Amino acid sequence: MNSNSSPPDDHEPVALITGTSSGFGLLTALTLARRGYRVIATMRDLGRQTELLQQAEQAGVLERIHLMTLDVTDEASIASALQAILGRFGRVDVLVNNAGFAVGGFVEEVGMAEWRRQMETNFFGLIAVTKAVLPLMREQRSGLIINVSSVSGLTGFPGYGPYAASKFAVEGFSESLRQEMLSFGVRVVLVEPGSFRTPIWGKGIAGIHSREGSPYQTRLEEVLRYSRRASETAPDPQEVAELIGRITAKRAPRLRYPVGRGSRVLILGKALLPWKLLEGIISKSLRAMK
Repeated sequence: MNSNSSPPDDHEPVALITGTSSGFGLLTALTLARRGYRVIATMRDLGRQTELLQQAEQAGVLERIHLMTLDVTDEASIASALQAILGRFGRVDVLVNNAGFAVGGFVEEVGMAEWRRQMETNFFGLIAVTKAVLPLMREQRSGLIINVSSVSGLTGFPGYGPYAASKFAVEGFSESLRQEMLSFGVRVVLVEPGSFRTPIWGKGIAGIHSREGSPYQTRLEEVLRYSRRASETAPDPQEVAELIGRITAKRAPRLRYPVGRGSRVLILGKALLPWKLLEGIISKSLRAMK
């Protein structure tokens, strides 16, 4: 934990956030700290804490940020973190499952080890952290679990099959969990961002899986051009952090919160348009980036 943190106040709510070294996780940690939460900001590698601490100090909320190592793919790491949280705070009021990354490439060219790595972090890791927190929230008879999904969990795009599969899985898991926990006073919410200026897409593009002489090369280049353009013109990710902050203040939040440019249009399009027509629109959008 951050040694600069002051002792917790029994009346202050506690938020646990995964993947806070950058992007949505970092900004959400700062946003909830400003809203009066004691924020347990976790990351796999505490060597990446500098940016969060610098921004927390600038925002005047450093004393509300409690750093902790947590690797969502390691059950021992999760158990150790929860034990420390219980010992110090005795409760968790909000869990934000944000840790994740994107594997890119056409299905045939992405190795099975990469498919498994994608699911291990984005899906199984999310489940493992949730399961660790559920008994505490159930006994409290209160709590809020916010799973950071994606519009890719609602509509799959070419070149990002592993990422879409992991987010589709998060969507179904969250629907089931929400119904299971309603009678215990625990609310489950999905936040579904479109493209935002976060490191995830840059890393995904840089690590795209392909091979020399690929039969998918032309199509892959279209996907990459679209992804780069989308990341360059994407809105400020603070919009997502602010949405999460507002959700924590709601007494009865709904299940889904799409956010970002075109996200609601895409959802409506999938609900109302024949799939063949939607498929054609996506294909035309990719070709338009030449």
